Amino acid sequence: MTDTLLKEFEPYIASWTLIPSDGGRYEVVVNGDLVYSKLATGRHTDVDEIRALLQQAVDALPAS
Repeated sequence: MTDTLLKEFEPYIASWTLIPSDGGRYEVVVNGDLVYSKLATGRHTDVDEIRALLQQAVDALPAS
């Protein structure tokens, strides 16, 4: 999943941090805003759902 998302959103990424955890938990944070949390939802997601959430976050960024 990370390879796919990294390639697609590379122009918008200044840094990318993966922090290992146990139990398969993960969270996706964009500019300090939580956009997805497996811990909060209690379910695994797929790349399409994360892609849509990332696109929403990118679309909300101020134009530069």
